Amino acid sequence: MAKTKTSLASKLSIGSAGLLSTAIVGALVGAFGGAAGYTAHYASATSYLSEDPKACINCHIMNDQYNSWSSSSHHARATCNDCHVPHDSLVSKFYVKAEHGYRHSKRFTFQNFHEPIQINQASYDVVIDNCVRCHEEMTHDIRLATHANVIDKSGISGGLNCIHCHASVAHGPTR
Repeated sequence: MAKTKTSLASKLSIGSAGLLSTAIVGALVGAFGGAAGYTAHYASATSYLSEDPKACINCHIMNDQYNSWSSSSHHARATCNDCHVPHDSLVSKFYVKAEHGYRHSKRFTFQNFHEPIQINQASYDVVIDNCVRCHEEMTHDIRLATHANVIDKSGISGGLNCIHCHASVAHGPTR
């Protein structure tokens, strides 16, 4: 009895069309994975997992904010993450970091941002919460004041918030 050679396609029970489809899908997945890997490497993506403020100037237009922070009174005590991400849980912290990274990379890639860049309301709320969290001893009496709108995150209703009076503290004037 003579042995017959069987092809890989027949061993896997797929026809030549199935093999071609598998090769095309594999090539597309490989190309996408390669592009994603290159982009992640080029943008130093793993640096965003750190607390290093230099991560904020890797690939987008944050140089002015970084420079103003570098010359501010907060430079020696607070990093970008201390003010700009929540501190209630690791999940919310990394969710906000991921959301910021996605939003910033999308806007930078498509050149769809204001100059100078502006903080959105959700991020502004996080900053106000972190001012209060970090300066608890100073803000405790203020927050207990009889004025119901003393700490007003939006600043829209005429109430005060930390940034209303202390806007240049974290991002002081550029030298």
